Amino acid sequence: MMQVTVLCVGKLKERFYLDAVEEYQKRLGPLCRLSVVQLAERRLPDRPSAAQIAQALRQEGEELLSRCPRGAALVPLCVEGEQLSSPALAAQMERWAVQGGGSVCFVIGGSYGLDEALKARGVFRLSMSKMTFPHHLARVMLLEQIYRAFQIQAGTKYHK
Repeated sequence: MMQVTVLCVGKLKERFYLDAVEEYQKRLGPLCRLSVVQLAERRLPDRPSAAQIAQALRQEGEELLSRCPRGAALVPLCVEGEQLSSPALAAQMERWAVQGGGSVCFVIGGSYGLDEALKARGVFRLSMSKMTFPHHLARVMLLEQIYRAFQIQAGTKYHK
């Protein structure tokens, strides 16, 4: 069974996000070994300098990498990444499972994104859209797409 890890910067507080994440965790339970890990976002002043942001991203990046399962295919989500259709994501997940020894690790940054060093370590940079979304909503969207990918692989009608 495939191991899917979703590493996220920032803790969910809003009930509607929490409910959606719980629903997809429940749906994905029989399909994969899913782990959703939340890390605290680094505190910054109200108007942080570029250097302060870079340092916080570097620290978050190091912590995220330390939480990624050893050997997993690392897939950072970032605006400059490649957009995929749902069927293309399903096919790509099969390839990542092989590359990552049955394990894939998606990484969602906080409000300032992800450290460049972390993104450089990824096997693929994934973009959800050219539009901007709250990083908490991106977590729900990613989990839904992971669930959809498994449904596509299984040949169900869910994705239509």
